[in-house]
Amino acid sequence: MLGAAFVACVAYVDPGNFATNIAGGAKYGYLLLWVILAANLMAMLIQYLSAKVGIATGRNLPELCREHFPRPVTWGLWVQAELIAMATDLAEFVGAAIALNLLFGVPLFAAGLITSVVAFAILGLQTRGHRRFELAIAGLLGVILLGFLYDALHIGPDAGGVLRGFVPGFDGTGSILLATGILGATVMPHVIYLHSALTKDRIPARDDEERRSLLRFQRWDVVIAMSLAGIVNILMLVIAAALFHGSGLGVDSIEEAHAGFRSLIGPGAALAFALALMASGFASSSVGTYAGQVVMQ
Repeated sequence: MLGAAFVACVAYVDPGNFATNIAGGAKYGYLLLWVILAANLMAMLIQYLSAKVGIATGRNLPELCREHFPRPVTWGLWVQAELIAMATDLAEFVGAAIALNLLFGVPLFAAGLITSVVAFAILGLQTRGHRRFELAIAGLLGVILLGFLYDALHIGPDAGGVLRGFVPGFDGTGSILLATGILGATVMPHVIYLHSALTKDRIPARDDEERRSLLRFQRWDVVIAMSLAGIVNILMLVIAAALFHGSGLGVDSIEEAHAGFRSLIGPGAALAFALALMASGFASSSVGTYAGQVVMQ
């Protein structure tokens, strides 16, 4: 009964989150931690409601849209949903390709092809049952979490600064724009569609009492999975703030962040960062492709 939310939560730690969180920490220190917390709480509510739709109706969100809206509206919703899935998938494939380039020196085009093969291989686990697919995604999420925990253990964040970062505030228009980017990278529309599909057929409920029981399990599933995603995002920003804010190093790309980890902490930290990025790219690209498939069907 647990596991669907772990698939959905991977979209909240995709390479786009790496970019925005590291940029936020490097430029504004701990200032925008509250944005990550607020966005994660919003995402937790949204994903729970999506899971609830699947359990309560036995249908996923795209199916309900098709049944309840006029055909022109349905076509418009389908187009925007597919565009969203493609746009997010592109960033995820690029992130995984960059990770392969950093780890093994694979040219980006070849790395993109490798990412495609791996993403479809992970997605192919669905043919052997949803549990194998969920375990694979959860394992990759574990790699991401362990990578950032390793890096966090090798830095000295300012505890007072971290606590102050959870107090809402901005520092000019640049911080507002970056906060918007963090919010946009956190709340992912394609997994709102996907989560309802993941829960609708897992354990068919025969009556309302069974549905309420399933919802209780899903509530815990969402809370645990989204809390892990929130911890990863907070770690990203805290590490970037402790390492790069005020250091004078330019951190305008993932490659520069990787180089900063190597120069300021050591090769082990750089390796952990690159492995976390690769796991993020592989997991989120397979989930993004799955979301596009659900919308298409």
